[in-house]
Amino acid sequence: MLSVAEAVDRVIGHAHTLAVERTPLLDALGRVLASPVVAPLTLPAWDNSAMDGYAVRSADIAGASAGQPTVLRVTETVAAGQFPSRAVEPGQAIRIMTGAPMPAGADAVVRVEDTDGGLERVAIRDARDSRRNIRPRGEDLRAGDTVLPAGMPVGAAQIGVLASVGAASVDVYRRPRVAYLGSGDELVDLDRFDEALAGRKIVSSNNYTIHALIRTAGGVPVNLGIAPDQRDALREKIEQAAGCDAIVTTAGISVGEFDYIREVLIGLGAEMTFWKVRMRPGAPVGFGHIGGVPWLGLPGNPVSAMVTFELFARPLLRRMQGYSRLHRRPVPVVLEEAVTINAPITHFLRVVVSVRDDGTLTARLTGPQGSGILTSMSQANALLVVPEDRPHSRAGDVLHALLLTDDAGTSAHFSL
Repeated sequence: MLSVAEAVDRVIGHAHTLAVERTPLLDALGRVLASPVVAPLTLPAWDNSAMDGYAVRSADIAGASAGQPTVLRVTETVAAGQFPSRAVEPGQAIRIMTGAPMPAGADAVVRVEDTDGGLERVAIRDARDSRRNIRPRGEDLRAGDTVLPAGMPVGAAQIGVLASVGAASVDVYRRPRVAYLGSGDELVDLDRFDEALAGRKIVSSNNYTIHALIRTAGGVPVNLGIAPDQRDALREKIEQAAGCDAIVTTAGISVGEFDYIREVLIGLGAEMTFWKVRMRPGAPVGFGHIGGVPWLGLPGNPVSAMVTFELFARPLLRRMQGYSRLHRRPVPVVLEEAVTINAPITHFLRVVVSVRDDGTLTARLTGPQGSGILTSMSQANALLVVPEDRPHSRAGDVLHALLLTDDAGTSAHFSL
């Protein structure tokens, strides 16, 4: 069996970015830029005021104080969106609002709090703003600058920058269409929940979690439904994935009498890269290609399916979308309790990671770690990585964890 790292390398080694498409700006959120964006203009386009106050000559306010204010004549008021009609001459000031262009002759903006707020004449009571509070032309960017490079993920700040340079649409990598399929005679969809209530069937939770995981990873889910444990039915379902960019199946990949996935895939001409990984949960996980389309065969146990999706499918889908950072970074955590593993393979345990007052991260198990206990995943915000050479770890020992959500870094109370 491959190690987890070896298996991840093989999955990523076969991945490639998808085609480029042009998309409206707001639809680019969460995508990756495929082309650099060059600014056609300079921002800000002029020197402008960083404060509501008075544009003045610093030489005129030297020595101004509350006890001996400097009084200047106000010649006009300039709001944001307007332009001054005259220069500031000695002994003059122009009342100016934040963002308004600076008038010629002025080299400072005195904040309104340091004045009496006069409209025709203003008393300056502090000289601390001498040569300050001016945002220079081109402070943010200049025409011809590459403001965002290719490969940049688009978040809220990038959307703002793109809007400011007039990028109404941008080139991004296409989202992968990911076909997913559950298999098993015991499984039904939610429309047959009465059979689950009667104890005759089981709802295919995997189809719902895999759908959600694909969307969370940026893909477009394509539901192939549930296939019974029959070769022809499985083959028919998989053939329906034509036109998709990746295929994910759950269950049917172990060595049971009715586990037909591998046989069916080989019959369809699939090239198998690996079939098992030295990990728990999720050892029976497969990867290969069907007609050049990557296929991931995940275990049927719900927790195993989610863990293996996280480790293998998520980075695959991110690579296809043009991301360069594919994996969650392991962070050190202090164990709140002893942890024991029973087999010399890498374990991924469901834990809740919390932050102490000193910033230290701690981890505690969510409870029993059976691979069929899906509620343990719903309670977890991280996966604790237990190396195969650490059969026993005590409370207080340090291991590493993969944070699955932002929950570990959030607090119920604001603090600095």
